[in-house]
Amino acid sequence: MIKKIITHILFINALIVLVVVLFLQYAVKPEIPQSVFSFYIIALVVGLILFVTSTTKNMQEFWAPIKTLLTNERLFILRWLVMLSIPAVIAVFAGFSLLPSNQAPLVLRVIHPAPPGEINFGGKTINLRIAVNPYREYETADPEKFAEHVELGRKVYYENCHYCHGDFLDGKGPFATALDPKPANFQDVGTIAQLQETYVFWRVAKGGPGLPNESMPWQTAMPAWEGILSENDIWDVTLFLYKATNHPPRTWE
Repeated sequence: MIKKIITHILFINALIVLVVVLFLQYAVKPEIPQSVFSFYIIALVVGLILFVTSTTKNMQEFWAPIKTLLTNERLFILRWLVMLSIPAVIAVFAGFSLLPSNQAPLVLRVIHPAPPGEINFGGKTINLRIAVNPYREYETADPEKFAEHVELGRKVYYENCHYCHGDFLDGKGPFATALDPKPANFQDVGTIAQLQETYVFWRVAKGGPGLPNESMPWQTAMPAWEGILSENDIWDVTLFLYKATNHPPRTWE
């Protein structure tokens, strides 16, 4: 009897679905998105249906126990138990799916949004596409003067920026642990190494309030330094950031 049950096509199909569900839910790491999980299960069920309906023999074998359950009077009690359990199981799963989750909602925040074409700084319009750091040319033309501006930028940084971004520009300043998201780690190749100097100027000048909505400006503690730092101060500190991290600034392509 047991052998007949475990070799029956209905049992085998149900077992396959159960094994695949458990495998995708608990064995696959990292966890796959729910939409992908649903797609796999639907594809599996469709494949099993195609297999069952591929031959008359398979269809008859598949439907035989279901027909027996629905028509045999001796299975009256079992039939009602099954009919009541199906909506009960659906209700339980629906209830669990509506329970509040302990996980934080997924936040799709753009870290480095596309910059505006131009900005207004202190009543002056700066075109970010064509503007350049006026002191960058000193790096090759006058190294001593370049070093002076880097030193000025260092002073600006340690007077204003290191509290969040850290003594070593690694985003681990004394205020960093109180902030979410954490301050940028300039040592990381994914930050200023990927950005143009005019982009950095824009971010320093306008801060979080100047971000577009896709970057969720309400979720950053970066202040707008316009009105606190001069244009020269921001260009100087930009030189220092790249010099101290040994990252060359990216150029517009």
